[in-house]
Amino acid sequence: MDIDERYYPYSKYLKKRYGEKVYKLPVNLPVTCPNRMDGDGCSFCGGVGTGFEAMNCETSVSEQLLTTKEKIAKRYKAKKFIAYFQNYTNTFLPVKQLEEYMIEAARMEDIVGISISTRPDCITRDYLDCMKNVSDTYGVKISIEYGLQTVNYHTLKRISRGHTLAEYIDAVLRISRYGYDICTHVILNLPGDEMDDSIETAKILSALPVQIVKAHSLYIAKDTRLCDDYENGTISLCEKEEYLNRLIAFLEHLNPDIAVERLFSRIPEKDAVFCNWNTSWWKLRDELLLRMEEQNSFQGKKLNYLDGAALRLLDNKE
Repeated sequence: MDIDERYYPYSKYLKKRYGEKVYKLPVNLPVTCPNRMDGDGCSFCGGVGTGFEAMNCETSVSEQLLTTKEKIAKRYKAKKFIAYFQNYTNTFLPVKQLEEYMIEAARMEDIVGISISTRPDCITRDYLDCMKNVSDTYGVKISIEYGLQTVNYHTLKRISRGHTLAEYIDAVLRISRYGYDICTHVILNLPGDEMDDSIETAKILSALPVQIVKAHSLYIAKDTRLCDDYENGTISLCEKEEYLNRLIAFLEHLNPDIAVERLFSRIPEKDAVFCNWNTSWWKLRDELLLRMEEQNSFQGKKLNYLDGAALRLLDNKE
């Protein structure tokens, strides 16, 4: 097995789906998160959400797309793009307003899809029907991105996530009826989580109609409650070696048909007090792939727990 075939990369998934390379263009909408209405949101969330390098949300959708598209097209010779409504909870906008933003993106030349980042507890049929209308009218494919983070609901409560595992499962099942791609974000080294949580997260994703996953290594953004806990010494993070071990176990238990869009987080150095053990993400990826090769590890290697796994014991007796 080639070292680059140890997991199913998102780039390969997109090329199979669209027939050529496709690149995501981040769009920052003027929206917040329901989890920030009465507080600071999740303990790890910075004041700008995840949009550390995003354009101003007051800039029009079309202008944001044109500006970023020009840079990406020139650098990678790309011809097809996905408009990625990235920051905060985009379905926390009124349905009509979200639809207007989606139509503005869908009308842009070379936009073949729209990816919408949101929360499991912030989706209803009205929003899903709105997305279907835009998809059918303008011929763009829809994908929805959920931040699950972990299946450990005790950890979800500690980080003030505002939802638990049940809401995520409900949202995935609702969306699957529409045929949209579902991308799930997970963090494999949240304080309090262990190896078993990483494995169970992979198993839950594999048991559900999920097409894409983004695995994040936890970074600690400045001016967050998690930053306070980290600097006060009230939490500790696992070592790099432990994260790599969890990531390998996660991939081994993950359905090989689920595309992996990310393995490590990225954040500008000026915005964080901790990220990736002061190691560049591409060096971490190289180290991961080398370990997987040495261990003959690959995505789906341990996908042996679904479809009535215990009954296979009877087959072994025959």
